[in-house]
Order: sequence, then structure tokens, then C-alpha cells
Amino acid sequence: MPDNMNILMIGDIVGEPGRSILARRLQKMVDEHRIDLVVANGENSAGGFGITPKIADDLFRLGIHVITTGNHVWDKKEILDYIIQEPRLLRAANYPETTPGSGSTVVDLDQERRVAVLHLMGRVFMPALDCPFQIGRREIEHLQKQTRLIIVDMHGEATSEKRAMGWYLDGEVTAVLGTHTHVQTADETILPKGTAYITDVGMTGPYESVIGIKKEMAITKFLNQMPVRFEVAGGPSVISAVVVRADPISGKAVGIERLQVKDGG
Repeated sequence: MPDNMNILMIGDIVGEPGRSILARRLQKMVDEHRIDLVVANGENSAGGFGITPKIADDLFRLGIHVITTGNHVWDKKEILDYIIQEPRLLRAANYPETTPGSGSTVVDLDQERRVAVLHLMGRVFMPALDCPFQIGRREIEHLQKQTRLIIVDMHGEATSEKRAMGWYLDGEVTAVLGTHTHVQTADETILPKGTAYITDVGMTGPYESVIGIKKEMAITKFLNQMPVRFEVAGGPSVISAVVVRADPISGKAVGIERLQVKDGG
């Protein structure tokens, strides 16, 4: 009987600080937790807004297998041609069919193990897209023909929408892992039918900040409601992530663990 698989999901990478701490600490995390597959959300990896081809290539070289994104995916226009050619960089599957790129991918780790990653984006307080629930169901039916191991990045603002997606897909996928709000939640669980769930994986970037942005800028914005050009904060950083342990035969999750790896920790 094959061993359980260990899948690492890294929360939203914010700017150079997030990329830098991954360069320093990711390999050690992979070794310590015997990770088979690494997924990371990279929509804020370029100065806090978007992702570039060079940054994506650098993240792949670190050992990340799949990069998901979100509502900032198009902030750097040079990503448009790249995302068409690079199946490991995902945009949400519930964008219109004519949108460049793909919303899912299947990674062949070896001859016997393959894992699908599906990226969905919520609609509550977010851009108007197709229904993530209906599109998600359609995509999962297709992916299940290729593998039982399916990881879903549910990128959303509203806790209720992400929780609903977890219950909706319980037993259909290995994990529903929330991203976007940059604050790691303490509700990791295995749902009754075997799907691992957390509302938000958290942020990978400077933790003496307001969700990655210089705290003084965020405070000024709240005080006067005037436009502010946000900049990524400096200082010590943190990797927020979860490890999902899964049975490769059934595709069911058997464990989920929150991780926070800080500079100096």
C-alpha cells in the first residue's frame, strides 16, 4: 500500500520579502515535512500586485510545482503571453472561457502519482465572474477522470463563501484551501467526507505590516480615505502554509497542519 502524500500549500506571496524567505527556507520545509508537491499563491509576488514571467520562473526554480493567483493576476501585463504558454501558472477557472490561461492543471510526480490543482475565485466583494460552485463542479468531474487527488485554491474575500465551498465539495476533492485575505485562520479541519479545509492559508511576506503593506500607508488610508500608493513593507518575514496529508488511492485527506515559519524562528 503506497504511503500517504504530503502536499504543501503556501499562502499569498507578497513582494520581494515573501520571495526571499521562500528562497531561504522552502527547501528545509520540504525536507522536514517530506513534501511531495508544493503549491503557492503568487498573485502578489511582484511588488505586492501581480506576477511577472521572471518571478514565476524564479518560484518554479525554488521547487514550487504550481502557482495559483487571484484578482491581481493581470496587474502586470507581461504575464498575458506567459500564462498562455505556462500550464503551471493558473488563473481562476471561473473566468470566461476566452480568458488567457487555464484554471486547472495535473502534475505527474512519477509513473504512479498525479495530483490536480484547481483554482477558483469567489464573487462576494470580488470581481464579477462565473459561478465558482457550478464551474468548480464541472471542472472536478473532468479532473476526477485523471486522478482522485485534487487540491482547490478557493481565492475569496468572504469567509461564508469559502466555508460554503468546503462543504459543497466535501468528499469530491482532497482539499479546499482558502487564500486572499492574508491572515491565517485557525479552523483547519478534515470535513466528514474526507476533504481537508481551511478558510485562509495566510500570507508569505513581511509580518510587521498590514497584510504585507507598509503599516503607515494603510493607517493613513483608513484615516483620511484619500488615494495612497501602497508599498510592500520591509522587516522580518513569515511563511504561512498548510501541509495536507492524503491517501493517494482514495484521494481523501487524512490530516491538515498549519505552519508559520518566521525569520529567526
